[in-house]
Amino acid sequence: MSEPRQETQEFWRHAAFRELGLLKARFREHRYDRHTHDGYVIALITDGCERVRVGRQVVLAPAGSVLVVNPEEWHDGEAGAEEGWAYRTFYPSVALLSELATELGQPHVPLFPQALLDDPELARLLAAAHAESTSPEATRAETSLLTALRRLILQHGDADRPAEPLDRSGSQRRLSRYEQVIEDGLAGEIDLQGLAVAAGVTRFQVIRDFKKLTGSTPATFIRDRRLRRANRLIQEGASLADAAFAAGFSDQSHLSRSFRAVHGITPGMFRKAG
Repeated sequence: MSEPRQETQEFWRHAAFRELGLLKARFREHRYDRHTHDGYVIALITDGCERVRVGRQVVLAPAGSVLVVNPEEWHDGEAGAEEGWAYRTFYPSVALLSELATELGQPHVPLFPQALLDDPELARLLAAAHAESTSPEATRAETSLLTALRRLILQHGDADRPAEPLDRSGSQRRLSRYEQVIEDGLAGEIDLQGLAVAAGVTRFQVIRDFKKLTGSTPATFIRDRRLRRANRLIQEGASLADAAFAAGFSDQSHLSRSFRAVHGITPGMFRKAG
């Protein structure tokens, strides 16, 4: 019997867009916990199959397909086949895609209604952009990325979406309040009672609001925001221990476990790519 393929992961920054992170990974046993990003996730599956929950839908992404996750969308990821999956992923910011959309004459920040895309030409362009992301010729790296993102935005972006519907239940208003309390208190203890008092509701209502609007629990949401803060602090040069403390993790090991469960890499790898 052949040995299972080793899990590998490599993370780096784009040669022309230093804020743009890229990941090349192969996983079999690894499972991503549910989480969000403040930017986009664009993943080209190169081998095997990944199973992903995005919002309330479940998709199976085979080799050759492209997965797109919008900012703030809850998602996870795991093997969708026995052999696992391999992929090449881009993490562009909202600012970058918004700038490109404006140049392309699009009226809104790009959103992508379909998480799973079957577009061989897009897959080819993304593969080239990922491979050339470390090119010593910065113009070449920039051109290949912009070419791929242009096709993604024009062919798959939702440029004509209607205005956001009004929220009549108050859940969205309360979620904004919860978010503020969480951001202000990340370095300390955050409990349901504190969130409930801040919004003038019961703890059960807090749980219902998070489930309704994020599809997740308050605890998962808080962990997600702690990781975001740690990410930012690490990028700004903080030590892993200081970032863990400032983001409310019990210690550096706690940060490392949570970081890998969500990002598939260690905080050290993330910092080294900075």
